[in-house]
Amino acid sequence: MTPPRRDDFAFFLKLPTRWADMDVLGHVNNTKFFTYDESARLEYFQRLMAGDAKFWDEYGLILAHIEADFLSQLKPPAELDIGLRIARVGRTSLGTEAGMFLGDTLVAVTRGVVVWFDYRAGVPLPVPEDVKARIRALEKVPPM
Repeated sequence: MTPPRRDDFAFFLKLPTRWADMDVLGHVNNTKFFTYDESARLEYFQRLMAGDAKFWDEYGLILAHIEADFLSQLKPPAELDIGLRIARVGRTSLGTEAGMFLGDTLVAVTRGVVVWFDYRAGVPLPVPEDVKARIRALEKVPPM
């Protein structure tokens, strides 16, 4: 799979690492990259769904899958630029991709699947057409 480039992302979140993110080897522990992905993913959807009072209350997203490729060690203190995009739009799910950059260096890539979900009924829902349209309007690289 081809690693993403900065130019692939329309959405970025700046996120400083914390000293507590460091492991015994002196670099950011690999588990922290999943937390960084979560921060970017939640902010992406918070902005995308701004003004929808039912989002995060009656319906929203749940994480179904996440994976990571670690490309370079990251030592704190550092400030990451995390680009997040929707790479795939399905019937009830969305595929995410996050590129974590230190300057121009890609240090990690996370890919996930989030499911559009009815929190009250506890079941997946089809991704609404207006949400798909908002995503397509935002993204630089059209989702599959």
